[in-house]
Amino acid sequence: MALQRRRRKPPMSGLNGLVRRRAKIVLVGLAGLGVTLTSAFTANSACNGVKVEVTKARKQEYAPLVASAMDNKVKPAQVKFSAIMESGNWSAADVSTPESDNGMMFFQAINGKKRFREVWGGWADLSERPELISWAKKLGAPQDLAKCFAETVTK
Repeated sequence: MALQRRRRKPPMSGLNGLVRRRAKIVLVGLAGLGVTLTSAFTANSACNGVKVEVTKARKQEYAPLVASAMDNKVKPAQVKFSAIMESGNWSAADVSTPESDNGMMFFQAINGKKRFREVWGGWADLSERPELISWAKKLGAPQDLAKCFAETVTK
C-alpha cells in the first residue's frame, strides 16, 4: 500500500489572499468614484470662479468696509468672515460681528473703491434660491455672484 502525499495548505490562506485582492479592487473603485463624484459636484457649483479664498489680505481689505457700514461701533479686528465672493466690480462677504447676526454684505467697486451697497441676513430654504438670485440681481450684482450668494445662504 502506497502512502499518498497530501499538500497541506495553511487554513484560509487562499481565501485571505482572495479577500485582500477583492478588497483592494473595491477600495480603488470607491476612491475613483469619490474623485468622480467630487469633481462632478464641484463642476456644478454655482460658486466656481466666484468664491475666493479668505486670505489675510482680503480680511484686511474687507474688515474696515464692514465695520464702517455697521450702525453699531465695531472694530475691523472683530469682523469674522465665512466666505468672500468676487465677480467683476461686485463682491459679497459672509460676515459676523459681536454686534450683529451673520449677514451677507454686498459691495460695488466704483472708480476702484469698494462701496457698501446692501446686506442680507437671515436663513433661507433651498426653494428660495430663485428669489434670492432675483434680489441680488436687482441690487446690481452679476448673475454668477447672485447664484453663488443664493447657493451659499441656502446650504
